[in-house]
Parts: sequence; structure tokens; C-alpha cells
Amino acid sequence: MQPQSESPRKINHLGIAVRELPEALAVWRDALGLPLVQIRDVPERGLRVAFLQCGETMIELLAPLTADSEIQGFLEKRGPGLHHVCLEVADLEAATARAEAAGLKMLGAGPSIGAEGYPVRFAHPKSSAGALVELLHKAEP
Repeated sequence: MQPQSESPRKINHLGIAVRELPEALAVWRDALGLPLVQIRDVPERGLRVAFLQCGETMIELLAPLTADSEIQGFLEKRGPGLHHVCLEVADLEAATARAEAAGLKMLGAGPSIGAEGYPVRFAHPKSSAGALVELLHKAEP
């Protein structure tokens, strides 16, 4: 059995790429009834992000803030839809080491700060069964 520090705690959020935030909010907030927690601009990544609560899990709507947004290429290639699954882990370094030992290719040289303001690592979809996987370390309160 794997050590608890390497096992994901839960699905923290599902990232969904959208072209326009108001149209996406009409679906997720208005039609489906999920409460909007906040809208946050992440200018260094060219993103406007809306966080909606669904039980313990967030829905993260990712809209381009600028023409060179990091989500723009995804939208052009695949269109709107599920972008990534974020798993919350107790120990980002241990979870990353486990993923790499199992053959997952991690993106970037090390952790970066995600839209929620916590350290994250991403596993490339070509190495993780076709899904972009985000590992997030959110310190326990």
C-alpha cells in the first residue's frame, strides 16, 4: 500500500476551458445552480478564472484574458471543454516523485503557483492516459 502522504486527498477542482466567462456562468451558475465563489484575473497567465463550489470540489472556469493566454491554444485546438483534473495532495514532492517513478512526464522544472495561489505540478496528458493532471498542495488549516 502506498504511503498516505503520496495519495491524493480528493479532487480539488475540475478545470474547464471556456471562450467567454459570461456564457459559461449562465450554464454553471445560473442553469446548474452552483454558487459562484469568486472571479479572479491571473494576468501572468492571461487568464480570468471563475471558481464555483460543488460540494467539496470546485469547478474552475478558465477563460482567456488576453490573446496570448495559456488557455488560447487549447481552445483553438480542442474547443471549450474539460481541460484538467486537479488532485489535492498532502506532499507535492512525494506525489510528484511517485508519478515520475510510474512514468508520468511532469511539465516544468518544478512547482509553480496555480490560480488558487498554491504550489502545483502538472503531468503531461500523453503520459497520463490522455488527461492533463494537476497535483496541488494546499496546506491544512
